[in-house]
Amino acid sequence: MSKLALVTGATSGIGAAFAERLAADGYDLVLVGRRRERLEEFAAAHTETKVRAVAADLSTDDGIDTVARICAEEPLDLLVNNAGVAHYMPLAELPADKARELVKVKVLAPTLLARAAVAGMQERGRGAIVNVAGMIAFSGPAPHAQLPRRAVYAGSLAHLVAMSQTLSAELEGTGVRVQVVCPGVVATEFHERQGLDLSAIPRMGAADVVTAALRGLELGEVVCAPGVEDPSLLDAVFQADLAAFAGQSTELASRYRR
Repeated sequence: MSKLALVTGATSGIGAAFAERLAADGYDLVLVGRRRERLEEFAAAHTETKVRAVAADLSTDDGIDTVARICAEEPLDLLVNNAGVAHYMPLAELPADKARELVKVKVLAPTLLARAAVAGMQERGRGAIVNVAGMIAFSGPAPHAQLPRRAVYAGSLAHLVAMSQTLSAELEGTGVRVQVVCPGVVATEFHERQGLDLSAIPRMGAADVVTAALRGLELGEVVCAPGVEDPSLLDAVFQADLAAFAGQSTELASRYRR
């Protein structure tokens, strides 16, 4: 029996690389993207694979609802929440429509699609949800001079990290796995569509990101960082998070007392 995967943002970059790998691995595919012609080109080039092309804009309520219905109704073995936009700019310069688009695509859509898929996965006792974020999720403490300011983008990726970790704990013992994959700079069209020329910067290939994500699922990783050689660095971050969480008290901290 074939396995079924749904991939958002499947028309290019990491999403297209997921589609290629999953097709080679024998999955039937539901591919979601804004550009129907690219989805249909993929289907025509992969006649050995059952491909359903769904043209949907996940920055709109209608687009999210359309894909959420599919997630709820189809017996998904794998959901890959990959769709994304960047809109790198300081918050004061970020137009309201771009802020809304970013939050819908990277926060609301993956939240509602995961919600729609997870009940059926639990009933079947199997399945996996992969949320594609990025190492920028960990960049919040960086000083002003180190990185271009992109508060909403970084915050949306941090949401995916925290949601994935918490959802993974919620689903422990159900047979449903959750992962957030956090690549660094990847060689895709993503940055070019934002008007950024990163051609001179070393970048990881999208296929390598997919290799890491799928192997990370096998290893039981909840947070997969394809370009981080030493996983103890991530462990240290998460242990510090838990230490701060456990260090709270009902008493006001002394530094705030006059």
